[in-house]
Amino acid sequence: MITAVIGRTFLNAYNEKNGQELSPRAFFEKEYWELFYNHPKYMQWVTNSPFVQMKSGQKPHLLSIDQRIEKLENLFEKAKNEIPDASFALGYPASESKEYASTSGLVSNVVIPANEDEVYLSWIGSGLGITVAGGFSILFDNPSITLQTFKGWKIYRKYLNDPTLEKLRGNQINTWNGRWLTYSLNPEEYREDFDFSELTNQKIFKVDTTMAEVSTVSWSQLFFSLSTQFPKAEMMGYVYGFGQTNKTIGFIPFQLKSGENIKEVYQKLFGNFKTNKKEFESLFGMHIKRACELGSIGLQALRPESMKKYMTDGKNLSFKKEEDTINYQAYKTWLVAMLTRNKEEITDYTPKMAEVILRYRNTGKGMSRVTLVEKELFTSKSKRGFIESLTLMIPDLDGEDLESLKTLKDEIHLMTNEEFGYFLTLLKFDYAYQQKKS
Repeated sequence: MITAVIGRTFLNAYNEKNGQELSPRAFFEKEYWELFYNHPKYMQWVTNSPFVQMKSGQKPHLLSIDQRIEKLENLFEKAKNEIPDASFALGYPASESKEYASTSGLVSNVVIPANEDEVYLSWIGSGLGITVAGGFSILFDNPSITLQTFKGWKIYRKYLNDPTLEKLRGNQINTWNGRWLTYSLNPEEYREDFDFSELTNQKIFKVDTTMAEVSTVSWSQLFFSLSTQFPKAEMMGYVYGFGQTNKTIGFIPFQLKSGENIKEVYQKLFGNFKTNKKEFESLFGMHIKRACELGSIGLQALRPESMKKYMTDGKNLSFKKEEDTINYQAYKTWLVAMLTRNKEEITDYTPKMAEVILRYRNTGKGMSRVTLVEKELFTSKSKRGFIESLTLMIPDLDGEDLESLKTLKDEIHLMTNEEFGYFLTLLKFDYAYQQKKS
């Protein structure tokens, strides 16, 4: 199972880094159990596992050390003598896979031999899962990512054991992994002397009067942090969800180079970041499930979710709200990145065309030109409709503006339907921006 594969990748990297030869069971007992379960607050809750099966009167926070060891030994016994199932081999099917199909994930009808080592590796791998917003987790078969995730385990444990943080929730290791990786792999945010207050300011922890918990990171923020470390990479990720009903999406390529592409396009358009970079990055990315349906996660999946409404109807940015400006920058960055023509050329092209259209709109009498531009041209559903609207504008133009419009008509004619959709939306946004400036 994939959890055991990831566990093996990590353990090999861990042993090599530390000059050790720990077996899966030895690592599980020395590190995993000690961090995850040998404390009043657990880091991970695995339904039906020996660690959560309580005798009468038992509760995790009331267990003695002897009782915790007893539960560990119960796991050892199961791993050695029983056929692996989801209660003690994470990612494996339930003991009665037909009867409990909804609680089984990553199930195959191919008979895969499993030994005792696989059981412990499955726990290790499951602890390395990275939960993102949308109810799904990701596993990357990458040694450096797994080692970096492991570093975060000890920090989460430190906070769970801190008596001043009694309100902090346990059992959030996978959610913590997502936040920890996003923060620690971002050189512009990470600092060696961070503390709980710093992480709260970074919105990694959500704190109120009754509870403190780890907030879930968006997949796009994780994506951008990973792209900083692996700027040219395409990395396979396994996307799944463990819960009352397990969900298996499968192996999805993550085109991390797209994250660097977005940053490069932004800098060409707007120079160095003038806005909050974290806030900017959080605008990108459709729902994780929809992103996976595309077949790979890259530029197309990074489409800002809030931009969808502007692409499907005649709405446009008003620039009356403060967030409209940062939205405009994010939307324009993504649209320019998606268009296949020369990026530097289109950087200048759409603002110039927006100026031409705005001059046409502002030099007419009455509302006829306003209606033609804003109710017909920018709401065109096809290239043909757009060109027809341009044709109606031509008799009222001359000189450079007329030549620009004729060139635009030729450009539109050569675009694919997909490119036209992106171009029209970009032109519409630049028109609104030029209108705001004027």
